[in-house]
Amino acid sequence: MVRTHRRERGRQSAAQSRGPAAVLPLSEVEALARRAHEGQTDKAGRPYAEHLAAVAEGVRARGGNDEQIAAAWLHDAIEDDALPPAWLDDAALTPRTKAMVRAVTKRRGEPVEAYTARILATPGALLIKQADLAHNADPARLAVLDAATRERLTVKYAKVRALLGLA
Repeated sequence: MVRTHRRERGRQSAAQSRGPAAVLPLSEVEALARRAHEGQTDKAGRPYAEHLAAVAEGVRARGGNDEQIAAAWLHDAIEDDALPPAWLDDAALTPRTKAMVRAVTKRRGEPVEAYTARILATPGALLIKQADLAHNADPARLAVLDAATRERLTVKYAKVRALLGLA
């Protein structure tokens, strides 16, 4: 992952040189997220980029804007150590996109109530988490997991949905 981080910082510097208002286009955000998560798999052993694409598409299908779609592509990048937390500070993203990524990034040891409160307090973040939960709780995805994991995740996702007012 270190090589990816350095490569992304280099690409980031190039993006920033386009000017202070330069923001990465969605195609570059997608490519960056795919590279950052390269080699990672989900609980079912599928390439992690499939989950990112599903969440981004879920946000788009629910009427999300480009900032929300960009945040969807990056929603697990910091949490999964695909990109270092400091990367987001200097990323060529809008402040709203950065805020949404931070909002949906779970922090180690953080109570789920604090996590969901942060999502609810951040404009635009709820839509990203809604799309994330929809994909995570997809019966087809859960069906390939062992019964204990499937049950644990089903309970976990239901609790988060309830705390977010999505139940």
